[in-house]
Formats: sequence, structure tokens, C-alpha cells
Amino acid sequence: MARRKIDGVIEAVRYSPGGKIDLVRTFERRGAVWSDQVLLERQELVDRLKRGKRFVTGQREDYLGGVFQTGAAVRYVDQHIVTEGLAAGQDHLNGVPIF
Repeated sequence: MARRKIDGVIEAVRYSPGGKIDLVRTFERRGAVWSDQVLLERQELVDRLKRGKRFVTGQREDYLGGVFQTGAAVRYVDQHIVTEGLAAGQDHLNGVPIF
């Protein structure tokens, strides 16, 4: 069975004082290549997740543009953005550094 392609890799996150995700730093797939770092506000990320785009947590390998160390999938559940396997009580991307 073929693996479903990843549409974006979230590298870092910024939370608002209320605990919701304010901004994420991500790389997005653009056809066969990957973008430079892109900053997405919460609503932009939510819109992409609702459209079925697949985001995961991870880091880009140094000097290897299209190679990433990937982690858990990111989900939009009950109006919260969480990594796979976490309860949707509040926004939380497990293991993603804060910037």
C-alpha cells in the first residue's frame, strides 16, 4: 500500500497567552519540491487541515532540501489542533519547539 504524501512539515510553533496556536513555522510541498520556511497563522493552518492537507511535525535535515525527520501527524479535532494520539482538550503540538 502506498504512503499518502505529506503536504507540510511543522517545524516550530508559537502559542498565544490563552494557549491556542498563534503561528506555526512550516515547510510546504510545492509539487515535487519543498518551499522555504512559511509562517502560517492559526486560521490558515485550520483551513488547510479542513481541506484535507496532511501536516506532520518534524525538522529539515541540514543541507538536504527535501529530506525531513518527521514525527506525528497533526489533526484538527473539536476546534483544537493536536498531534495524533493526544486528547483534544487544548491546542498542543507534542515535541515541536516554541519560537
